[in-house]
Amino acid sequence: MKTPASDPILIWGAGAIGGILGAYFARAGQAVHMVDVVEDHVGSMRSEGLRIEGPVEAFRQCLPADTPASLKGKFRRVVLAVKAHHTESALNQLLPHLRDDGFVVSAQNGLNEKFIAAAIGQERTLGCFVNFGADWLGPGRILYGNRAAVALGELDGIRSERLAEMHTLFRLVEPDAVMTDNIWGYLWGKLGYGALLFVTALTTASMADAMDSAAHHKVYATLGTEVMRLAAAEGVEPIGFNGFDPLAFATGDGAGIHESLAAMVRHNRQTAKTHSGIYRDLAVRKRKTEVDAQMGIMVAMGQKHGIPTPAIARLCELIHDIENGQRDQSMKLLDEMLTQCN
Repeated sequence: MKTPASDPILIWGAGAIGGILGAYFARAGQAVHMVDVVEDHVGSMRSEGLRIEGPVEAFRQCLPADTPASLKGKFRRVVLAVKAHHTESALNQLLPHLRDDGFVVSAQNGLNEKFIAAAIGQERTLGCFVNFGADWLGPGRILYGNRAAVALGELDGIRSERLAEMHTLFRLVEPDAVMTDNIWGYLWGKLGYGALLFVTALTTASMADAMDSAAHHKVYATLGTEVMRLAAAEGVEPIGFNGFDPLAFATGDGAGIHESLAAMVRHNRQTAKTHSGIYRDLAVRKRKTEVDAQMGIMVAMGQKHGIPTPAIARLCELIHDIENGQRDQSMKLLDEMLTQCN
């Protein structure tokens, strides 16, 4: 590995995930350069520093930072940490700053590695899965709510020098981060878990309280099963983490699903991040969510494979209604979801 001074990491998107990564990398002596579209956030990182808050750890770290318009230079390692629906625009902006021998690590939710690899090549794309809880609180402030699973892997499953290099860096943030030969398994596991988090965002309740609603367990069971059926059709064996049990949902094991939901409730009761980022997009930041980039693509995938996805499709419709101001977040929306569950 080159010295930090000669080989800075570019982190594109300094929000919840990118902000945590950048602050921890820099504090350990790794040169980083942050990019974000929020000018006040960029200014705060440069001057007062990025303040990491929360029960995991609290510290402040000054960071070199730019907006996409002011950034100069080229970088070998780029961590892409924007919302999934901003992947295409961010990739177009960062490509002029990617060295000829450079690669992109997708620290995002969804299957963005597919899009990135199609655009720049699999040989320039590294897969990444993160599940720790974090929120962007405002310019220069990130909440680090809890530790959770982190994994990195090459898309073809090989063990490479760059994978080992990035794994070492990510362990600065999560000491138990793993190198995997099945990164797609982690990403599909996160899609299943993420579908359940989208359901909780239909309400004003916390993630734990919404998942703990026994009257709506069938909603979570149906959604998880639909996602796991799509994973099987894609030839992927999903990996479980932090309570999510892919096999229980894939086989429709009622007792296993019940225990998985209970484990996820326990996990989410132990974090200072009480609500999902999806909830914050809807209720706090009043902006579009990642629903189309994460859930919507699965409806199209289901059509391709001939696998019905009525619960996923209805979930997307309800999230769109909240985004467009046509509905309010409420447990009543979970009652509506029940109509799509057998």
